[in-house]
Amino acid sequence: MSIDPPGSGSTVRRIMLGASLRRLREASGLDRAQAGFHIRASESKISRMELGRVGFKTRDVEDLLTLYGVVDDAERRALLEMVREANTPGWWHKYSAELPSWFTTYIGLEEAASVIRTYEVQFVPGLLQTASYARSVFQLGNPDASPERIERRVHMRMQRQERFTQKDGPRLWAVIDEAALKRTIGGREVMAEQLQHLLEVAALPNITLQVMPFRFGKHAAEGGAFSILRFPESDLSDVVYVEQLWGALYLDKREDIDPYLTAMEQLCVESTTPGGTVELIGGLLRKM
Repeated sequence: MSIDPPGSGSTVRRIMLGASLRRLREASGLDRAQAGFHIRASESKISRMELGRVGFKTRDVEDLLTLYGVVDDAERRALLEMVREANTPGWWHKYSAELPSWFTTYIGLEEAASVIRTYEVQFVPGLLQTASYARSVFQLGNPDASPERIERRVHMRMQRQERFTQKDGPRLWAVIDEAALKRTIGGREVMAEQLQHLLEVAALPNITLQVMPFRFGKHAAEGGAFSILRFPESDLSDVVYVEQLWGALYLDKREDIDPYLTAMEQLCVESTTPGGTVELIGGLLRKM
């Protein structure tokens, strides 16, 4: 795991602040040990701060900025404002009791992403699910959960989707395995509603849908579902998210990301065109 799950706050803001502190330290000609000594901390803590893996104390950042020779008031205020933002819990924290700790990291990244590319095998991607379909998925995976808890998770999923249906929302590019569209979740009515919803969102300018058809028995992503998140800040690398049964991988090193980018590009080449996707989903809907 390259990105450690945070306890609270903005994952991306922490990463951005850490990257800024690293650049300032390097420009001042100091190493991590020297920076750590100045704030009564270890070299490893400075490393974790620069990677955005820990929270930030205002006093520590103030002392580091002084050490690095940052005297411009506007620059200092901007960086200290990032400390406040990095330590402010996101809206999703009120749902923390319903979520595994490793998933809160993903929500923070998703909120900050400008482009999300995802490949899904078992289900329709969460950002494209209807409430009824999402409820059925949660019930399948959590048979002992109370109705109240299921409804809170459904509400959160619907809230996550709001950004992607706005006029200037981020871009979502989803490749869905044909099996996910033919697997009836929640009964015929629920599935028919879900397929109709996919036809509607496929018309949105910032959403692209493709389907990996059965005829490709062997394809580039046989390892399973994954998502690639891209951010508007040039300082931030892409992040690959791979969900597992009891956790998730967050990959942000170039050598780890590149194979997934290659696989995604190949999936898009082999899958239906957006127009072909509408035709395929329409055909499935007529057969229900």
